[in-house]
Amino acid sequence: MAQNTTASRVKRFLGIRPEDELNDADFYDDELYLESEPSAKEALAHLVPTVDGVKNYFRELFPFWGWIFHYNLTWLLGDLIAGITVGFVVVPQGMAYAGLANLPPEFGLYTSFVGFFLYWAFATSKDITIGTVAVMSTIVGNIILDIEATRPELALEREVIARALALISGVILLFIGLTRLGFIVEFIPLTAIGAFMTGSAISIAAGQVPTMLGIATVKTREETYKVIINTLKHLGDSKLDAAMGLSALFGLYFIRWFCNFMGQRSPTRSKMWFFISTLRMAFIVILYILVSWLVNRGVSDSKSAKFKILGTVPSGFQHVGAPEINTEVLSAIAPHLPVTVIVLLIEHIAISKSFGRVNNYMINPSQELVAIGFSNVFGPFLGGYPATGSFSRTAIKAKAGVRTPLAGIFTAVIVLLALYALTSVFFYIPSAALAAIIIHAVGDLITPPREVYRYWQTSPIEVVIFFAGVFVSIFTSIENGIYVTVAASGAILLWRIAKSPGSFMGRVHLRHATRDSLLKKEHVDHATVDGEKHSAYLDLGRHDQSNPQVPITSPYPGVFIYRFNEGLNYVNCARHLDKMTLYIYKHTRRTQLNKFDKIGDRPWNDPGPRRGEVVDTEEIASKPKLKAVILDFSAVNVIDVTATQALVDLRTQFNKYTDPETVEWYFAGVTNRWTKRALVAAGFGVDRGHGVERAEGAREGVVAVAEVDPDVTLGRKEKKGGSGDVDLEAGHVGAGEKRDEIAPVSSGESRVRGRRMAPIYGVNRPYFHIDVETAVASVVRTLERRRDTESSSLEAF
Repeated sequence: MAQNTTASRVKRFLGIRPEDELNDADFYDDELYLESEPSAKEALAHLVPTVDGVKNYFRELFPFWGWIFHYNLTWLLGDLIAGITVGFVVVPQGMAYAGLANLPPEFGLYTSFVGFFLYWAFATSKDITIGTVAVMSTIVGNIILDIEATRPELALEREVIARALALISGVILLFIGLTRLGFIVEFIPLTAIGAFMTGSAISIAAGQVPTMLGIATVKTREETYKVIINTLKHLGDSKLDAAMGLSALFGLYFIRWFCNFMGQRSPTRSKMWFFISTLRMAFIVILYILVSWLVNRGVSDSKSAKFKILGTVPSGFQHVGAPEINTEVLSAIAPHLPVTVIVLLIEHIAISKSFGRVNNYMINPSQELVAIGFSNVFGPFLGGYPATGSFSRTAIKAKAGVRTPLAGIFTAVIVLLALYALTSVFFYIPSAALAAIIIHAVGDLITPPREVYRYWQTSPIEVVIFFAGVFVSIFTSIENGIYVTVAASGAILLWRIAKSPGSFMGRVHLRHATRDSLLKKEHVDHATVDGEKHSAYLDLGRHDQSNPQVPITSPYPGVFIYRFNEGLNYVNCARHLDKMTLYIYKHTRRTQLNKFDKIGDRPWNDPGPRRGEVVDTEEIASKPKLKAVILDFSAVNVIDVTATQALVDLRTQFNKYTDPETVEWYFAGVTNRWTKRALVAAGFGVDRGHGVERAEGAREGVVAVAEVDPDVTLGRKEKKGGSGDVDLEAGHVGAGEKRDEIAPVSSGESRVRGRRMAPIYGVNRPYFHIDVETAVASVVRTLERRRDTESSSLEAF
């Protein structure tokens, strides 16, 4: 009691009147089905973790528990083959990509080992491979050079910068993943990803051409267009490296073409040719190691070789230890963290989702961020730099027949063997051959023209963003290309929300006909159609390309149907409501034609006709008065305070326009309880009367009913008299009307020809309807009943 008294005092202090609160139980019969409003307590309850929710959370953190106990020999064989195959690819790629990061080659192997060794425990994708990638390595290299140029006083070693960058970005990704915020990746569209990958691939390839040709005078970290121009200028400075690099590049493409050709020619041996094609990088590296060894035998210093070679690669993990993190390092890498995190996100999630769709499984973006977060947090302790998913190696792994994420362990073993057993052989790898491997690898990242054309067919404006991102990457930097595409995509998204279209709808009466009857006959008559006539609602402006020969009519004079096609919120509500106001004013008239007796009484924004201008009063009088507005909320999920207040203001404006009458507001397709609560709180959708007046307010309206499941009850007591009787067409059976097909039952149900029927939505929300057709039926019935009542009153008078 004290609690109720305190609540009453608080409400009085806040100015909340008793009549502002809706208590439907006071006005409706207990037998009727009533909708309950969601409460703040209910909303907060969803945020409080439950025991089952906590268990599921930790179960999702380690998804391998769902399949590890089902592991079998068939899976083992598939994982072993796929893991070893990827291992032969990642070793040369890892060392080559480390060069892009301006780091010694062993750092590429460290990074690859950690990614393959840790990912399987957190993975929701069996195909993805985490390790060194060309784009991320290039960005790390650019960051290192930028810090060396802008912060020379720090004198930071390159590996310190790279390891710190990996650790901090890994912590950020781990936080995003653990808090299950992986949905933010969805804000980066496919065209932005394609532009970023294409621009990066062109920039990387252009930067590797001088190395492949042995041209040492070109600064490969300048803007891409400058690198291309300077390379062309210094083609005459090419050295013996060009023979190694160009022949290696030709060999890579020739092996792939030949294997694809033979696979198509001999489908039964396509698997064999696939594995040969997959191992082409390993073949090229082995071949050119042999050539380099023959040419450079007896050379102990890489600088004395006849062409540039990789040089000494330390055996084992020589850089184990905690990364150096201090305020100086943090201040140096902080400006570069956004681009690092974005690239890690984009590459990994885009690749994993793509292969998940191809191979029929779903990935969890948040959990994938946990996986790459852990890899980048623990990788620096072994000498790793930022790592993410690799497109080329993931494709190879998928085609090799991988069965589970455990295949990464076998790849890690191959990398480990390379670190401890093959480093002396790596000394002779020609740098030009590694450059050819990089060019060959990034070539697959370029979006093909047919894909760009598909973008154009789908959304031309996004093609503009695509080319803008590519050009910015080429003429400035990869980082700027990322920012431009993401920012432009976000701006387009906001523009589409703000300018989301809405349309006034009209009714079309339909029947069904077979397509064959339309193709064989010029006209379709009643003999060729099936089923009963029903209604559909189409855009009156015919923006949907409906047949202009088919008439679209208003359901009733003075009744307007408006559909929000892409939601209603504070960004676009003004646009929608202005459109509604202008259209309705154009097609209706005031209830009182001569409301203003004097010119001075008219408002400034409605001054009326000019002096001497002849007004066609008959034309104005022929327009209908505004009676009702039906809002189709089927595309509206949540409505905010601004949009709700805008509707309230529009209601007030229309009521002044129709004074002394009021405009009825009906809503169709409102499925969100909080949206319905917001509209009810604003005075929509319910009767605001009291007692009998409120309970009888929308009695003439139509309510959608459906057959009842006899096993489900509402737990209410049955009452004699059946106050919840519902007519399928009218929504209510009044006194004196026929009841021969409808028998009263509890909970607002009806019995039609032996079937129990009940309202789909609560009868305490009479102006909310399941679809537009039901809302129209309710409006028309209410208006006709009201017209009949007014006619009877005039006759009696």
